[in-house]
Amino acid sequence: MFLRALAGLIRVNSGSIAVDGQILGEKIDFPPSLGLLIENNNLAPEFSLTKNLKLLSKIKNVATDDDIAQTITRVGLESTDSRKVAKFSLGMKQRGAIAQALFEKPSLILLDEPTNAIDQKGVIQIREILAEEAQRGATIILASHNPEDLNVLADEIIDLSEGEIVTHV
Repeated sequence: MFLRALAGLIRVNSGSIAVDGQILGEKIDFPPSLGLLIENNNLAPEFSLTKNLKLLSKIKNVATDDDIAQTITRVGLESTDSRKVAKFSLGMKQRGAIAQALFEKPSLILLDEPTNAIDQKGVIQIREILAEEAQRGATIILASHNPEDLNVLADEIIDLSEGEIVTHV
């Protein structure tokens, strides 16, 4: 729910969420430069990953075909793979969803369990990519039940329970 609220997908009952000084639900409905992976991937199963990202790129017109191909390769998939996403393994779908969150080089990246269903070699690769995105200047908010992901990637760890902060390290 926390990531959904940050993405502007749901409204908070109390308080407010500001992104770059703008309050969600007032002047903006969602963060303007957002990469998002929440729960299940939302890739259209009847298209290839490249086709999915090309269709999405038409919304903002900020990503080129090269950006799309490079991001797909970066997450460990083949940009020339013409198979429908429906034919992908669960790990490939997860990598594709991460590519979807990253291909436009957003300034805010919200990820829910990004290493779910990814093999150990891929986990290391995804962690490296996220570290590079942070180095680029992106703010990354990651929800994970994997303590190793949090320990390796996080500058701050906030434990939430029923909408309340339990611990903040």
